[in-house]
Amino acid sequence: MTPLEVFTPDINPLGAQWLSALVGLIPIVTMMVTLAVLRWKAHWAGLFSTAVAIVIAVVAFRMPFGLAVNSGVEGFFFGLFPIIWIVIAAIWFYQITVVSGRFNDLRDTFNLISDDPRVQAILIAFCFGGLLEALAGFGAPVAITGVMLMAIGFPAFRAAMVVLLANTAPVAFGAVAIPIITAGNLTGIDYREIGAYVGHQTPILAFFVPFLLLLLADGIRGLKEVWPVAMAIGAGFAVTQWISATYISVELTDVIASLVGLGVGVLVLKVWQPKGGHAALERMRAEVAASGAADITGAHDEHSRDRGPLTPRHIAMALLPYVLVIIIFSVAKLVPPVTKALTSTDVKFGWPGLYGNVLNSAGEPVSSTMFNFNWLSNPGTLLAITAILVALIYRVSARDTWGELRNTVVKMRWSILTVGSVLALAYVLNLSGQTIAVGTWIAGTGAAFAFLSPTLGWIGTAITGSDTSANALFAKLQQTAGAAAGLDQTLLVAANTSGGVVGKMISPQNLAIACSAVGIVGQESALLRKVVWWSLGMLAALCLLIGLQSTPILSWMLP
Repeated sequence: MTPLEVFTPDINPLGAQWLSALVGLIPIVTMMVTLAVLRWKAHWAGLFSTAVAIVIAVVAFRMPFGLAVNSGVEGFFFGLFPIIWIVIAAIWFYQITVVSGRFNDLRDTFNLISDDPRVQAILIAFCFGGLLEALAGFGAPVAITGVMLMAIGFPAFRAAMVVLLANTAPVAFGAVAIPIITAGNLTGIDYREIGAYVGHQTPILAFFVPFLLLLLADGIRGLKEVWPVAMAIGAGFAVTQWISATYISVELTDVIASLVGLGVGVLVLKVWQPKGGHAALERMRAEVAASGAADITGAHDEHSRDRGPLTPRHIAMALLPYVLVIIIFSVAKLVPPVTKALTSTDVKFGWPGLYGNVLNSAGEPVSSTMFNFNWLSNPGTLLAITAILVALIYRVSARDTWGELRNTVVKMRWSILTVGSVLALAYVLNLSGQTIAVGTWIAGTGAAFAFLSPTLGWIGTAITGSDTSANALFAKLQQTAGAAAGLDQTLLVAANTSGGVVGKMISPQNLAIACSAVGIVGQESALLRKVVWWSLGMLAALCLLIGLQSTPILSWMLP
């Protein structure tokens, strides 16, 4: 590289911040329009939007062409590892339980709690999905719970919508609170303080999510017939998330909240069962038949045990894979010597051609140009280890075990391209300065910024598919804007995290994961059009809540 190729992003290259921001928004708008309006396949939308971003980076933001293209290359590889690896491992893990025949026992186990598919949607997508988000994150909950809902009778498209909506409230504390810890590291604010603030925002959302899941699962009828269960689980999860984030442990907040929510649901269902569950299942089966898709609720019986009584041993063996997930992730993330040993194997290196050539305003290499090949410590590898252990315990043959891995990769080939292209887009936007230009413009609204601050987190997560990445992009900006406007800096940093949780459901990355998991690859644009309104509605509610928390009206809610 010659000195002329060293680049420092300019947040206002066009002389007017509003103009720089609007030009910087063009690739994001391109992505949304090609997906939602023109109905392109997600991988084509991602690739085209990346090309648009590169052109704008070069022409408007004066980034050298080679650096712009290389930014996209690094982003694409980051999409492959660790993100796609995590999703492949999660689906492979699930497929091992299917080919063993034990998944039918898991389905029967959930039926012991309730045979109502609407109740199971809350238990699986919200409670169990929340637990997976707490431990793994990065798309694993969407992939695993999506196929689980299909297996109990949900139509594929409806299952995808349900799991995307459910994967909101737990996201802020996902992957052992990595988004919040990242925000703390970048801002210098104690991450436990940020977590406590977030714990006074997202629980409000969490309380209502089970009600929204009922609407998605079975409309107004489902809400009328099952609302007591939704209220009990939502309240149990929300109250526990509030208490744990404030007083117990930020890292374990979602683990505790998910288990309490599940426990509360089991207790309620012991004394009360909703009506209409069988009719709801029949409506779902009719919808599956009308769509021309196969009903997979009994599709794996050739692998099953003889369908005799469900014994405690069958239940224990059905739950074993998920108990192993909890144990392995808990040990890996929460036992310091193990965590240190795993992370010591990480291979970190400056991305060739970018590291040292893309600098921040202090003249230092931009941190995202340092690539971390965490081959052993990342959630995908931990899930893969769990999958192999489950295959051994279940006595699944090596041929079937590795055959399922091969089939998963083939099935996900277009999703791999989609996720890679979306992360390529994100890296070009970030390293060229387009993302920070948009954020700076929005932050210029002064005191009213408190009402808009969650929007930055929403945009960041929608683009990258990661609340952690959204905090990496905007946490420092939120803090700076808060100081300039005389607002509570911790509140705005927390708002970035909370806003991100409702942006994840519309990120092309997560849309691709959901479609791959339930077998509707290519329908990402249709799925986006369905879920975007839910995302915008929840964002509006968060903006109002956090805006009022910055005033005497609701400031009493803050820790």
